[in-house]
Amino acid sequence: MTNTLSRRSFVQSGALLAAAGITSNALPSLALQPSHAAGAPSPIQLGLASYTFRNFTRAQMIGFMKQLNVTELNVKDTKDHLPMDPAEESKALADYTAAGIKLHAAGAIYFAKDEDADIRSKFEYCKRAGISVIVAGDPAPDTLPRVEKFVKEYDIRIAIHNHGPEDKLWHSPLDILKAVKNMDPRIGCCIDVGHTVRAGTDVVQAIHEVGPRLFNVHMKDLTNFESKESQVAVGDGIMPVRGIFEALIKTKYKGFVDLEYEVHADDPMPGVIASFSYMRGVLAGMGYLTHG
Repeated sequence: MTNTLSRRSFVQSGALLAAAGITSNALPSLALQPSHAAGAPSPIQLGLASYTFRNFTRAQMIGFMKQLNVTELNVKDTKDHLPMDPAEESKALADYTAAGIKLHAAGAIYFAKDEDADIRSKFEYCKRAGISVIVAGDPAPDTLPRVEKFVKEYDIRIAIHNHGPEDKLWHSPLDILKAVKNMDPRIGCCIDVGHTVRAGTDVVQAIHEVGPRLFNVHMKDLTNFESKESQVAVGDGIMPVRGIFEALIKTKYKGFVDLEYEVHADDPMPGVIASFSYMRGVLAGMGYLTHG
């Protein structure tokens, strides 16, 4: 799989003119704006994984999101983004509400204990925040029946996150699908596109196979599908971004595509800006308006 719509060809064709001026020292307003060209509203909803800004405080991240014109957040208990402590969580929720930021998912959240009290605490954490999707990092297969019990009680979906060839349990979304196919339909997958291709799985095919059990997508790009260290801004690698979007649209995916930019943790904004500009440009090239 190759990304035939590279950033260079995109800019040259004029389809992403705004991205042409992006540098690490500038935040051109055009590059950060959702598309307002003629077209249908985009069926792809773009969001941000807060892990991208794991070295920055909640206040700093909110400032970055305002610059990016992104209002949808997949939040994680890192720094002070969404603390597990109820009182501190309440303060965070107030800050997000004041900034117009909506929380649609939380994670990755880890289920290390096959115990009711531990699992319930995670569901309560998300219930307090009004979050409808838990991105689960490592639930063991033996723990899933207990997790399923809480899915039914709280009506909160579980999206198990695949972590590629290093993951002892969930290499690929297809491994997850095999384990959950006979469980409650609210138990499914968070497809991390980078980890998926590194596991040797065709990410577009995986989207089609997972279908209605796909609840969240983590977007990133790589220059080498065998190297975790080859991550780059979306559009600078070989990830089939348009093919991914087309597959999501064809399968009527209703969730979010959350940018998870894991490199340059101390200075992520240049890559984050470029990534959103490219994804918005791809959608504009497909004839869609983007709203986030």
